[in-house]
Amino acid sequence: MSVYRAEYIWIDGSKPTPKLRSKAKVVPIGEAPPVWGFDGSSTNQAPGANSDCVLNPVFVCPDPVRGGENKLVMTEVLLTDMTPHPTNTRAANAAMAKKYATDDTWFGIEQEYTFFDGSRPLGFPDNGFPPPQGGYYCGVGADEVFGRDVVEAHLDACIKAGLRIAGINGEVMPGQWEFQIGPIGAPAIGDQMWLARWLLYRVAEDFGVSATLYPKPVRGDWNGAGAHTNFSTKAMRSSYEACVAAAEALKPRHDLHIKNYGYAIEERLTGLHETASYKEYSYGVSNRGASVRIPWQVARDKKGYIEDRRPNANCDPYVVTRLIIETVCGAAEKRRPTLLKAKRPVKAKAKAKKSAA
Repeated sequence: MSVYRAEYIWIDGSKPTPKLRSKAKVVPIGEAPPVWGFDGSSTNQAPGANSDCVLNPVFVCPDPVRGGENKLVMTEVLLTDMTPHPTNTRAANAAMAKKYATDDTWFGIEQEYTFFDGSRPLGFPDNGFPPPQGGYYCGVGADEVFGRDVVEAHLDACIKAGLRIAGINGEVMPGQWEFQIGPIGAPAIGDQMWLARWLLYRVAEDFGVSATLYPKPVRGDWNGAGAHTNFSTKAMRSSYEACVAAAEALKPRHDLHIKNYGYAIEERLTGLHETASYKEYSYGVSNRGASVRIPWQVARDKKGYIEDRRPNANCDPYVVTRLIIETVCGAAEKRRPTLLKAKRPVKAKAKAKKSAA
C-alpha cells in the first residue's frame, strides 16, 4: 500500500504565549488526512483524568521538508464532543469573518522574528554588543547580515507549501528578520501564518539555530519585534474616507486590542523605536510612530488599506484579525443605518417634485 506522511500541527495551551506542537501520521495515498487526536494533559489543554483532545484539519498543503506526497496539516483543537476547545481561537475568528463576509476583509501580516544561537541573538559577539542598529535593515554583507541561509530556506519552504508569502527582509537588529503573509482573508490568514511560523522553527532546526517571536529580545536601544497587520475592506479599497473611518473606529477599543495583541506588549510599545506608546492611540499618514499608519500611497490614491502597528510578533493572528474585523466592520455597520436615513429625505423630495410635475 502506498502511503504518505501527514504532519499534524496545532496550537497548545501554554501561557502567556501559546506554542506550536506537531506529530506525524501515516495515511494511505488518495485519502485525506482524517480527524485525529492527542494527549492534552501534556500540552496544558486537558487534565490527566480526561486527557483526549481532537485535531480537526483546517488547512492542508504540500510538505516542503519531507517532499514527495507528504503533507502539512494545520488543525484546530476540539473537545471530544466536537465543539471548539477553550484554547481554540480559530472558531471565533471564522464566525466573525462569516458575520461580515459582505465586507470582504483582507489581511497582510508582517511577521518579525529574531534568530538565536544559544543564548545570544545570531550575529551578537560572545562578549558585549555589536555596532548600533542602522545598517542591518535590508543590509548586505557578512558584517551586517546573519542568518540569510536560514531565511532563504524558509522562503523556499513557504513557496513550495503554496503559502501566500509576499516577501522577506532583514530588520534593524543583527539576526532579526521579517516575512509577510497576504493579502488573504480570515481565517485563512491565521492558518497560513501559524503554518509559516511552524516552518520557520522547523527549517531553523537544520541550521542549528532557533527563532523567537518575543517582542523585545534585547533590552536597550534596539527595536522590538512586531507583527504589523495591514487591513482593508471592500469599501476601503475604493474609498479613502472608509480608510480614515477604520482608523477612527479602532480608537475607542484601543485598550481591548492592546490587551489581546501579545504578551509583554508594554516592553515593545514604548513610544520609541518606531512605536507609539501602548498607553495612547494615534494614527497618521506615513507615520511609523503612530499606532496605525495610513500609507502615503493610500492618501495619494484616495483608497487602499491601513496598517495596525500595535500587534506583537508573538500575537495570535486569529485573535488580532478577529478583533480588527469586529471593531472596524462593527463600526461601519452602525454607520450604515445613519447613512441610509440621511438619503431618504433626498429621495422623498425628488419623488414629490415628480408628483408636482
